[in-house]
Amino acid sequence: MSFESTEIRKERSLLVFLKIKYSSLPESNFLDDSYAKDHIEELKNLAISAGAYVAEVVTHLQDKINSRYYISTGKLEELEEIVTSEDIDLVIFDDELNPTQQGNLQDKLKVKVIDRTALILDIFAQRAMSKEGKLQVELAQLNYLLPRLRGKGVMLSRLGGGIGTRGPGETKLEADRRKIREKIRLLEKRIKEVSVQRSTQRKLREKSGIFKIALVGYTNSGKSTLLNALTDSEVLEKDMLFSTLDSTTRKLKLSEFIEVSISDTVGFIEKLPHQLIAAFRSTLEEVIKADLLLIVVDISNPNYERQIISVKKVLDELQVKDKEIYIVFNKTDIAINKLLINDAKIKYRNSAFISAKNHTGFEELRSAITHIISVNDIAFTVEIPYGEASFESHMYENCMILDKQYDNNTIKIQSRCNYRIFNKLVSLASKEYKKVTLNRTERSQL
Repeated sequence: MSFESTEIRKERSLLVFLKIKYSSLPESNFLDDSYAKDHIEELKNLAISAGAYVAEVVTHLQDKINSRYYISTGKLEELEEIVTSEDIDLVIFDDELNPTQQGNLQDKLKVKVIDRTALILDIFAQRAMSKEGKLQVELAQLNYLLPRLRGKGVMLSRLGGGIGTRGPGETKLEADRRKIREKIRLLEKRIKEVSVQRSTQRKLREKSGIFKIALVGYTNSGKSTLLNALTDSEVLEKDMLFSTLDSTTRKLKLSEFIEVSISDTVGFIEKLPHQLIAAFRSTLEEVIKADLLLIVVDISNPNYERQIISVKKVLDELQVKDKEIYIVFNKTDIAINKLLINDAKIKYRNSAFISAKNHTGFEELRSAITHIISVNDIAFTVEIPYGEASFESHMYENCMILDKQYDNNTIKIQSRCNYRIFNKLVSLASKEYKKVTLNRTERSQL
């Protein structure tokens, strides 16, 4: 008697990296450059995280992108041979393919072909746990799928008029597209509703006058581990890409007088799909609304500076401006190249070097956060005539409210915020709320 294994067979995948000669990476260094190797390793980890088995990796250097197949026809023939000989189920391209290229490749290779974007979307679909996260991932997937729907046959609705051409007016392909568009509209509506709930919770924190910190960084840089270590929490932390998708907020007590909120957010990655940035915009509002961003960096990675660039690029796409940023270099305990750490300490003087796993460097980090709060903190009072009461909403949106009193004519609010926000409030009052007065006071005791 024989028994078949109940273990699900992993898809055998072939990874394809294409390098164009005119790009910044020198041709001679394409295969042995540390960045190229790191990039290949990252896609391998993404494939493994999605549940695939990496059977083969192909790198190719060519003059320009083939508009029909993305990759040159000569190399495509080699891919066909590998797909057959290695029993490949799935071909993954590191760059985003347009719908035509993806369809042509699948027709030629006779197996499923996806790109980096589809791979990351699949991982997000597996990792999403909260209601909001699941909705956001589904929205991103549908926006990715819509232009890639393919159909064959006559599109009756586009034929000329006359007898024999009238009919349902819609092919199955068109019907599928219509259904997806309707689903997208429904998801956007539901996400907006959940976002309103999240916004209400955030405003309650803002009314409490608590300073807001957001942890941002490349995926797997140790943000969740740091949050747990600082706040004695138990947020999921795993040595895998995108282990955390849903933002988590905890309170952090820095001293007898200082208590702040600190939020863990979804990890960033190079070439993060724009569909995900758009879909997760509401979740990433924790970043947009934060007073301080801690960029957590894996210093054990030789290409850590490219990761910093990738993080800042995503922040630019989110239009995150006028934020205090402080870099936290993590994983010093496993950094093999100590010269790399020394160089980083020289180049990034105003930063902390820690091991979230071993709880080292925390005193320096806590002191830095406390200093940032005190240096940027401005205490002030504002008097708002009842006729200008809408100015109060700007206060709650951007400031820490310490006290509020009412008299016959005005609302008097004691508050504090960072100097950038204070200057914006002064400018707003001078332009639109001319009867509102703001007066700086002695720095409040933190």
